[in-house]
Amino acid sequence: MISHATSIVEHPDTIADRIIRFAERVGKENVVASADCGFSSQATYRPEIHPKIVWAKFESLAEGARRATAKLW
Repeated sequence: MISHATSIVEHPDTIADRIIRFAERVGKENVVASADCGFSSQATYRPEIHPKIVWAKFESLAEGARRATAKLW
C-alpha cells in the first residue's frame, strides 16, 4: 500500500483504491492494511527516508484504510 523505496507520500484515495481492489479479489475479511517494513534496508536503524515522511506515509495509510473500510463495510 505504501512504498519504503520513495519519499513520495501516497494519497489516501490511492491507498483506498488499492485496498478495495485487493479486497475484491481475496475477500474483505482477509485484508489488513499495514506496512511490512521499517523504512530501513539494514538491520541497524539507519533510516533512508526522513522520519517526518515516514509518519506522513503512515497517516496516509491510516486515512486510506478508513476510506476503504467505509466503502467495503
